[in-house]
Amino acid sequence: MTFVRYHVRHETLYEYDQVVGESHHLLRLTPRTLPWQRNLEHHLAIAPEPSARRTFLDSFGNWITAIHYTADHDYLKITSEFWVELRDRPKPSADIAKVAWEAVRDSLRYRADRKFSPEHLEASAFRFVSPNVPIDSRYAAYARDAFHPGRALVEAADALMRQIHRDFSFDPSATETFTPVEEAFQARRGVCQDFSHIMIACLRSIGLAARYMSGYILTHPPEGKARLVGADATHAWVAVFVPDFGWLELDPTNALWPGLEHITLGWGRDFSDITPMRGVLLGGGEHEPEIAVTVVPEKDFASLYASGGTYLEELSR
Repeated sequence: MTFVRYHVRHETLYEYDQVVGESHHLLRLTPRTLPWQRNLEHHLAIAPEPSARRTFLDSFGNWITAIHYTADHDYLKITSEFWVELRDRPKPSADIAKVAWEAVRDSLRYRADRKFSPEHLEASAFRFVSPNVPIDSRYAAYARDAFHPGRALVEAADALMRQIHRDFSFDPSATETFTPVEEAFQARRGVCQDFSHIMIACLRSIGLAARYMSGYILTHPPEGKARLVGADATHAWVAVFVPDFGWLELDPTNALWPGLEHITLGWGRDFSDITPMRGVLLGGGEHEPEIAVTVVPEKDFASLYASGGTYLEELSR
């Protein structure tokens, strides 16, 4: 069985304009352990040292580190580093891949006398409106170009993924973190978060269950250029519920099925459930984080960090 190992470093720095007197933060920076993903080692460095710190699981099974500050501080630096091992993800069998999407939709519909299996009960949490994903006839109409009557769910979901990749342009300047999905859908522009929210809205609007996947993807530097520390970013993709299989992952940004280059942090109904870092604070003034992410294969780890080159240094040249 094929497997690969990666080292991931995710650095976040807040330098506050004003002193912060008290703050609470939730960190979702610990990768999940999955049948095809093994978390080999994880370290979370936090400075300054918080007044209190605890770790727990959220309702989706994602690890959360909660930190609380009661002393004055003018900066916050969080560095998450881990080694992870990936193996090939399973794929639906030929029989499962033939199941019509309408049959899956109907299996998720509520009836007073229906007894749901545990997997259908879990999937039901991902069928409805969530904070960043609406359900609307516009998304259903767009999805119908892929979801023809009687078409197999797996084939139709793959077609929808490729349709979004074809119809939407990747444009980091077009949206911000909390741009409504309606704006990105109308503009036909955005980033991985937008494309994932749009695809989820389409799937839910026709009665299917879909969840938002959060993690990292290995990026490849341009030909002739060296890989730089901090030049990567977090990534988002989608998973659709397939009965008797589980969750089929699809990446509309790249029009592919995630494999040995997608590292999973966790999942939720949309981005709001799986934000890598969020919090509330007293004070601070204006502040924007500096974020640097590095994903490097095991074979390149020693040479990358020995070179000392960083993404921020490259940008300043």
